[in-house]
Amino acid sequence: MPEYIAAIDQGTTSTRFMIFDHGGNVIAVDQKEHQQIYPRPGWVEHDPLEIWERTREVMRGALAKAGCAASDIAAVGITNQRETTVVWEKSTGKPIYNAIVWQDTRTDGIINELAKDGGQDRFRLKTGLPLATYFSGPKLKWILDSVDGARAKAENGDLLFGNIDTWLIWNLTGVHVTDVTNASRTMLMNINTLDWDEEILEILDIPRAVLPAIKSSSEIYGHIDARGGVLAAGEGGGSVPIAGDLGDQHAALFGQTCFSPGEAKNTYGTGCFMLMNTGETPVASKSGLLTTMGYKIGDQKAVYVLEGSIAITGALIQWLRDNLGLIQSSAEVEALAKSVEDNGGIYFVPAFSGLFAPYWKSDARGAIVGMTRYVNKGHLARAALEATAYQTREVLDAMETDSGVRLTALKVDGGMVFNELLMQFQSDILDVPVIRPKVAETTALGAAYAAGLAVGFWKDYEELRKNWVKDREWQPSMDTELRKKLYSGWKKAVTRTFDWVE
Repeated sequence: MPEYIAAIDQGTTSTRFMIFDHGGNVIAVDQKEHQQIYPRPGWVEHDPLEIWERTREVMRGALAKAGCAASDIAAVGITNQRETTVVWEKSTGKPIYNAIVWQDTRTDGIINELAKDGGQDRFRLKTGLPLATYFSGPKLKWILDSVDGARAKAENGDLLFGNIDTWLIWNLTGVHVTDVTNASRTMLMNINTLDWDEEILEILDIPRAVLPAIKSSSEIYGHIDARGGVLAAGEGGGSVPIAGDLGDQHAALFGQTCFSPGEAKNTYGTGCFMLMNTGETPVASKSGLLTTMGYKIGDQKAVYVLEGSIAITGALIQWLRDNLGLIQSSAEVEALAKSVEDNGGIYFVPAFSGLFAPYWKSDARGAIVGMTRYVNKGHLARAALEATAYQTREVLDAMETDSGVRLTALKVDGGMVFNELLMQFQSDILDVPVIRPKVAETTALGAAYAAGLAVGFWKDYEELRKNWVKDREWQPSMDTELRKKLYSGWKKAVTRTFDWVE
């Protein structure tokens, strides 16, 4: 019996392969970054072939670190940056264009045209989503409309589309599939039927033949073939199955074992994403949140969530590093922020890709508000960290309004949760405890859990719950009046970013 479960975690800036034991402990991890491509303002792309090569490299690297063979891995789960759109030739496997990343805003014109009939909520009843550049359906339409010969090839059945999960599964197994969570981020799937919506496909002029089959988040989709290299065949000739597939935020919810309605998590990565389990019935949002899929395990009923999506959090720290040179590494931002006692009166609203939840304003642009001669780089660093906490508060307020549930604590995960200053400020501005689990990178763990359930490595949710262990908890300590004053200043600063693009 294989001892381990593994997960491919393909994110916005890097790809990881993680190997877990039955207790959910990390045995080995290998990680590599890939290039960020910015052809024009507002455009963000990745090279799909580079991502595929990095995936194979980290698979080899983690197996070597763990001293594992393919026969030691029971199954592999995949989790991925959502909405990032790839279109490739079925016959050659060659992408016809770079992957268009979820942050990309080039489909603004398509969105505005769609909104002329029915407004921003035109498809919300069917998809749970507002019209926004965020989602992959309009990106797919842009590629079919803009790349020479693409539409004819698509109509002839010669092209395939997918988010990054689909691209990797196809390369690993030759099977063209996605799961309900990734499909729910295309703006093409009906969240009630869990199938592609024919009316929306017709409106966007997207041939159904390019779309993958929609599966559950936990089942065997296929087995890794020769292209998968190290996991293609174990001892005795068997190959490892791909058996779990969840968009990254859904995977983190699953890895945080938020299996009951009302349980929520917040992931701090390139962006910030808060999800609350609402059970087997979708809850319509009146406060700017997304109604989307949580997960679907095998033949069980699908579970829905409310989601608050924030475009820029960790990416703002990278911007301080790469564009301004304020820090040499992202880890240095905490020390720089601690060099001052407060934000110096400034607010940093990072609307680089517009504003996501709860505003959904693609024409907003970033602003630093309240600048005086007193402000130094420490204040900039602190304001950048605080922006993540303020944006999270806005999402939590909306979530509590929609669900009627008052959160008593927030489970957190992702790379930024090791920033002690940020976590304490987050607890202070929310006025609830913030709890970090022992395994903070729960995105990969959630994908591993889904794959493990599919092959019997774990038997049920209770077994997974027993793996969850608290590592650190932050308690709110801020004065109530100060909390109100700071948050009021943030809300005022956000309005300064509206309607910037003509």
